[in-house]
Amino acid sequence: MSYEVLARINEHADALFVEGEEAERIGRLADDSAKKMKDAGSIRMLQPKEFGGLEVHPREFAETVMRTASINPSAGWVNGIVGVHPWQLAYADPKVQQEIWGEDENTWMASPYMPGGTCVPVDGGYQFSGRWQFSSGTDHCDWAFLGAFACNPDGSMVMPPKMLHVIIPRTDYQIIDDSWDVVGLRGTGSKDVVVKDAFVPDYRVMEWEEVCDGTAARKYGRTETLYLMPWSTMFPLGITSATLGICEGLLHHANEYQADRIGASGTAIKDDPYTLYHFGQATADLRAARDSLLANVDRIWDKVDAGKTVGFEERAAGRQTQVRAAWTAVNAIDQIYPRCGGNALRMDKPLQRFWRDAHAGQHHAIHVPSTVFHAASLSRLGAEPQGALRAMI
Repeated sequence: MSYEVLARINEHADALFVEGEEAERIGRLADDSAKKMKDAGSIRMLQPKEFGGLEVHPREFAETVMRTASINPSAGWVNGIVGVHPWQLAYADPKVQQEIWGEDENTWMASPYMPGGTCVPVDGGYQFSGRWQFSSGTDHCDWAFLGAFACNPDGSMVMPPKMLHVIIPRTDYQIIDDSWDVVGLRGTGSKDVVVKDAFVPDYRVMEWEEVCDGTAARKYGRTETLYLMPWSTMFPLGITSATLGICEGLLHHANEYQADRIGASGTAIKDDPYTLYHFGQATADLRAARDSLLANVDRIWDKVDAGKTVGFEERAAGRQTQVRAAWTAVNAIDQIYPRCGGNALRMDKPLQRFWRDAHAGQHHAIHVPSTVFHAASLSRLGAEPQGALRAMI
């Protein structure tokens, strides 16, 4: 692992931090941040080498996302989400890979995957319509992966429901500019997108089940360990890494803020054993969250690299580790921020922004613990989870 992208991000740390403030104001990633990320190769880390990608180990990707988010939460979040899309595109039909990357290896793709649309079969493809929320970084993207339900020719939904991932160019969808007014992650520009009766050729449509179980990667002849990794390991990785990185950023700013602060009792924080105890505990929890997430990725990578199959039980356990890492990190900063005093609430202090952004990251659907923990526990008991318990695992 060379960490070349991480080194380039560190070179621009001061400017990226200031641009994070700009992103908060304008409601999307700053143009200068997007340029720095393109120059650094942030979104090409999981991209195939034949299209200018770096094909790094997912641990290196995760650590780079964490560091970026600790400097500029919006940039880290976009890095984590948009940065995973080249990984999936690597095992889409080669024809669409050429369309997207053939002329510009730095072409970015937005999402989301949630099935907000419908695909009605027509000659040579599908008629596609829908509306999606939470398209992070969408202003800087020229293509998108959008989730949809498969329909019959009469427009009725295929039963049982069949989910598709549709690859669509920017010319075929509309970004709703006033659709992102939120309390946290304001700078990610995670706006709504709308598609009205677009034609999508067959080769630009992926079946969700084939993406999730690895069939799609093998169908197009991918043999690299990176592209044989489970979707349920790779897709959540960027989101959780960004959330952890934002929490680490808050800890950094809290330590700077507290270094010379005098508390309400008139005691210097450096001499306050109660505050120091909670800071110490929270710092250890953040380190544990980081270590558990990275160790989980290493474990899955080693198994895939050895040619072994990662079954549902192990995938569920990995998701359980990933979800718990996010909750541990956010719970840790909730021990830190309230102990920074009333002035830490002021909008000219970065603490409040990092705190809001971390909590917004925790709201992502990938961080909901209920069905994930349920499925992991059932699997360990020898049961076979069904239905919703298999979602995103």
